[in-house]
Amino acid sequence: MILPIYAYGQPVLKQVAKDIEPDYPNLPELIVDMWETMYNASGVGLAAPQVGLSIRLFVIDTIQIKDEDKKAEGIKRVFINAHKVEEKGEPWAYEEGCLSIPEVRGDVDRPPTLRLRWLDENFQTQEETFIGVNARVIQHEYDHIDGVLFVEHLKPVKKRLVRRKLEDIRKGKVKAEYKLKFIGK
Repeated sequence: MILPIYAYGQPVLKQVAKDIEPDYPNLPELIVDMWETMYNASGVGLAAPQVGLSIRLFVIDTIQIKDEDKKAEGIKRVFINAHKVEEKGEPWAYEEGCLSIPEVRGDVDRPPTLRLRWLDENFQTQEETFIGVNARVIQHEYDHIDGVLFVEHLKPVKKRLVRRKLEDIRKGKVKAEYKLKFIGK
């Protein structure tokens, strides 16, 4: 089932999400719905707060954005109760966008290397180091479960330039090719 994506201004997007247990209600169905919602919106990642749930869960598929000869470098994973172990390297800028903030993009500086510990969909502990775009997509989705949006990482001039667009999104004055849920609607 395709879920509505919560738009900028929704309080759930600013909450620090909680860890979950294996008996979290309807978790397998939720994960399936999150994949379907992400693909429907042409996203590469989706965090539970973006569908209205303040839990530490996100899904990522970077395989779809890789060139044909680089598909093996991409990842498609479910991350539950993720916690950063380490970030390192000289931060590099890359233009990011967000399904919860349509029509807004901007350069965000992030370290190129991330070591993460999480549980997979079978609640098996995993720990791995990610680099480059894979690390960046994880860092972006990880920010969501910590209540941080990519626009908070923008440089001050860019923040001023997108302020009006953000206010329009908060008021529901934006169009997207997918269903958005706005404050009070």
